[in-house]
Amino acid sequence: MSVRIISDSTCDLSRELIEKYQINILPLHVVLGDTEYKDGSEIRPEDIYRWSDEHKTTPKTSAPAIEDVMALMQVCTADGSEAVCFSISDKMSTTGNVMRMAAAELELEDRVFVVDSANLSTGVGLLVVKAAEMAGAGKSAGEIVEAMEALKLYVRASFVVDTLTYLYRGGRCSGLAALAGSALKLHPKIVVADGGMSPTQKYRGNISKVILNYARDLEEQLKNARPERVFITHSGCGEEIIEAVRQYLEGLGIFDEILVTRAGGVISSHCGPGTLGVLFIEKSE
Repeated sequence: MSVRIISDSTCDLSRELIEKYQINILPLHVVLGDTEYKDGSEIRPEDIYRWSDEHKTTPKTSAPAIEDVMALMQVCTADGSEAVCFSISDKMSTTGNVMRMAAAELELEDRVFVVDSANLSTGVGLLVVKAAEMAGAGKSAGEIVEAMEALKLYVRASFVVDTLTYLYRGGRCSGLAALAGSALKLHPKIVVADGGMSPTQKYRGNISKVILNYARDLEEQLKNARPERVFITHSGCGEEIIEAVRQYLEGLGIFDEILVTRAGGVISSHCGPGTLGVLFIEKSE
C-alpha cells in the first residue's frame, strides 16, 4: 500500500521540491479586506505588502475549508493509499483540526493520519520532505507518523525580521516597541519552540549585516545538525545577502543540500518583507 504526503501551504517548499517529492499541497487562505485568496496560487507576497501598506493593516489568514480538505483526501486515497498530512502548529492555526475533522467525516481515520508539526514555514517542510523520502522507500503511514513525531522535537526554526511593522499591525508587538525598534534599527530574532513563537535576541543595524550575524550565531547548533539539508527561507531579501548566507553555510562543510525557498503568502503576511530564517534538524544524539 502506497502512502501519499499532504501538507498545508505554510511548508514553504519550492515548486521544484513539491514536484520532486510528489507532495500534495493544501492552501491556506489570505484575506485582504473582503476578498479571499488561496495561498501559493492566487496571490503573491508583493501584492500582500502593497495592500498592507495602503491600508495600514495586515491581512488575515485562515485555515482551508473542510470541503477542500475532504476533496484532496479523497483524491489521495481513491486507489486505496494511506495519507500522512502535515499542518502548521496547532497553536498557530486550526488547520490541523480541520484535517482531522475531514478524515473523520470521510471515515478515513484508519488510512489518513495528521501530524501537528509544532512548527511553521520550512520547519514544516523539513518534516514533509523526510516523510516523502520514507514514503518513497516503502515505509507505511504508521512508521512515518511515528518517525515524524520523534523527529519534530529536533527541528530548529528561527528567523530575523527586517521591520516590526507587520508584527505590530498583527498585534504581535506593542506600538511603543515597534516605534522604538524602527528608531533604533532593532531586528528581533524569533524562535519557534513548543509550537509557538518567542523573541529571543535583538540585533541592531543594517539588515544585511544583521542577517549574516544571525546565521553565524547559529554555528554551534549547526555543527550538531543532521547533514541531509538546511533551508534558507526568506520573504523577499536581496540576492546578495541570501548568497552570503548560503556561502557561509557551505563553508561549514556540514550539509549535503542547502536549499533556498521563498516564504508564501501566510508567513509573509505576518512577518513582512526582508525576513530570513535558517532552518534545520539537530541530531538526536
